[in-house]
Amino acid sequence: MKCNVGGIDRILRISVGIVLVALAANGTVGWWGWLGVIPLATGIFRFCPAYPLLGINSCGTSSDKDSCCK
Repeated sequence: MKCNVGGIDRILRISVGIVLVALAANGTVGWWGWLGVIPLATGIFRFCPAYPLLGINSCGTSSDKDSCCK
């Protein structure tokens, strides 16, 4: 599994995921708030399964493809 989620993308995914899960845990939003686990996990693991299908890589253009994972 190669990294394809870069720095700012990662921060946004983790932040949105935490907010959605917290709102769902408090009962502020419905069950759909638990879907925040998805952006949270993709931010933590730095891999989004949809990105290769769409040809996206937010790690930037570096000579080393896994440079955002280091």
